[in-house]
Amino acid sequence: MRQYSPDLTPPWKKPKPVPEVPADPGLVVEEPGTGFCGAVIRCEAGTVTLEDRFGKHRVFPLEPRGFLLEGKAVTLVRPSSAAPVRPTRTASGSVAVPQARARVARAGRIYVEGRHDAELVEKVWGDDLRVEGVVVEYLEGVDDLPSIVADFAPGPDARLGVLVDHLVPGSKEWRIAESVTSEHALVVGHPYIDIWEAVKPSSLGIPGWPKVPRGQDWKTGVCRALGWPSENTGAVWQAILGRVGSYKDLEPELLGRVEELIDFVTSSGEA
Repeated sequence: MRQYSPDLTPPWKKPKPVPEVPADPGLVVEEPGTGFCGAVIRCEAGTVTLEDRFGKHRVFPLEPRGFLLEGKAVTLVRPSSAAPVRPTRTASGSVAVPQARARVARAGRIYVEGRHDAELVEKVWGDDLRVEGVVVEYLEGVDDLPSIVADFAPGPDARLGVLVDHLVPGSKEWRIAESVTSEHALVVGHPYIDIWEAVKPSSLGIPGWPKVPRGQDWKTGVCRALGWPSENTGAVWQAILGRVGSYKDLEPELLGRVEELIDFVTSSGEA
């Protein structure tokens, strides 16, 4: 008798095979059913444990076509050596993505007020931003923020986040931020007069940031009070930036706001 395959599924209805990928520690994948994205920290018989950028753990079964890798379906398999290894961290405290390629830039953007702000965000969150495809641009000031937002024309697939210095109730910056009403734009800020203050004094070996009288240039006043060269505040900033190794050197009032902006821009639903 002729032998027939017990699989009677028409060829055009059979799912296309997908690659099998070892669930090596540090591999970043997404579970499409829940949208949970994280790095592999443990792979055991039949399950894999992922850790997201906030340190949250989720356990998922190792099923065929069960995960997305760079947007494409894959089947995770247990690696030859499945010993638990905790992935390394980026400067922001997020799970590092080994040899990750920068994602194609999103339409959304994050604007920060000033070049020093942009340099600090790049140093601490740069790895995360490249993985997420988020571009950071700096503003010379926020006086024209409403018109800048209008020109950007934020939408569901092009969200705009803005980080503002000295955003405290009643301030000029506060009133300007309140005038931005687009649901696709988020303006947040920290309470510091200048981004310098967001660096912890303990990281710089100083007892605290000095008070500068109103009407005096803040950076110049700080340098004079601390005995730093006041004639070149740009060089002073580079020295400050050099003492920032990770998020641990920054105040939580800044950390929370930058993470909020990244989450806002990346939750736009882009593929």
